[in-house]
Amino acid sequence: MYIKSQRIDEIKNYIYLHKTVTLPQLCENFNISMSTLRRDIDEVLHDHNFKKIYGGITVQQKGLLPFDVRNIANRAAKERIASEAAQFVEDGDIIFIDSGTTTLHMFKAIKDRENITILTNNLDIIIQAIPYENIKIISLSGILNRYTLSFSGAESAKVLENYNISKAFMATTGFSIKIGVTNSSPLETALKQYVVQRSRLTYLLADSSKNGIIALMTYCTLDEIDALITDAPPSDSVCQYMEQHGSQIIVAR
Repeated sequence: MYIKSQRIDEIKNYIYLHKTVTLPQLCENFNISMSTLRRDIDEVLHDHNFKKIYGGITVQQKGLLPFDVRNIANRAAKERIASEAAQFVEDGDIIFIDSGTTTLHMFKAIKDRENITILTNNLDIIIQAIPYENIKIISLSGILNRYTLSFSGAESAKVLENYNISKAFMATTGFSIKIGVTNSSPLETALKQYVVQRSRLTYLLADSSKNGIIALMTYCTLDEIDALITDAPPSDSVCQYMEQHGSQIIVAR
């Protein structure tokens, strides 16, 4: 049984996940009457990310969706990708974990490693690591972006100047051969570029929905990636390109 505020949040998440839904669909899913739903929808529409359409409601997709909403999409695939990526973390490594809805799932698979250092701008990773004394956390400073739950800005890149990164595990909004690996946040782009330059090995964690997607800014080219970890083989052209440039494609099962 939902309390009203919880139900409103769940309705929002459901609409985000399905993009467009009908009113009967919401009634059935949440086991509520049409009159109750109409009152709920009035509150949902106070959030300008949604708009009413004939017989239903839809998402107005303007820019980046909130972190918790993006985390719902393709969650099982993201968890498999993160688990696969974690296999490349060894005791004693100094790693960078990028902010993103795939990279955040890495922590539960590496929390028992010995003597590892994690550099990150990912607030969720920092919070998860608090109980684990075997893991040293170095937090990047800067401005908190509530949509990505990350810190970014010029100060973030400065923190990295003193560290040699063994492996970087990077997130992306989308990637393509022509445009490269892209990102929706201008404030994070300079940081991502610097991490790729400083890291001995760079792993890109991207589910198959990111293949061919182009976001606002490019932070590296595909040939700068040592391995793409994904949930399904990308297009033949991407496979050929990465093979030609000595990069791996690892499909998480």
